Amino acid sequence: HVQLVESGGDSVQAGGSLRLSCTASVDTGSEYCMGWFRQVPGKEREGVAAIVLRGGHTYPNAGSTYAADAVKGRFIISQDNAKNMVHLQMNSLKPDDTAMYYCAAALRRGNWYEPNYNYWGRGTQVTVS
Repeated sequence: HVQLVESGGDSVQAGGSLRLSCTASVDTGSEYCMGWFRQVPGKEREGVAAIVLRGGHTYPNAGSTYAADAVKGRFIISQDNAKNMVHLQMNSLKPDDTAMYYCAAALRRGNWYEPNYNYWGRGTQVTVS
């Protein structure tokens, strides 16, 4: 069983930056794909970014990263295998980025932006005003 713990959420002003971190209880290099999702009350959880750590069925190229159109050019996902961590650098934050952010690991099937992951963290709140 993989445990994921997010950190780094905070309240910031529009235009500011935050870096979210996800610490995994296993070697992240052994994972196929890890992602960041976000959710606001009353809306579905949406994929923000993902990174392929080990080539697999849908995404064969390790190191590939993906980002939703809404955050492309502002958010960057990266890995730190030495520390079993995945980070989400968020720049030029907007009020629309306000949400609970979740880390996910072990994509089972389908596309990275679909919530078909085996493991989820409990989330970290980001508020942009």
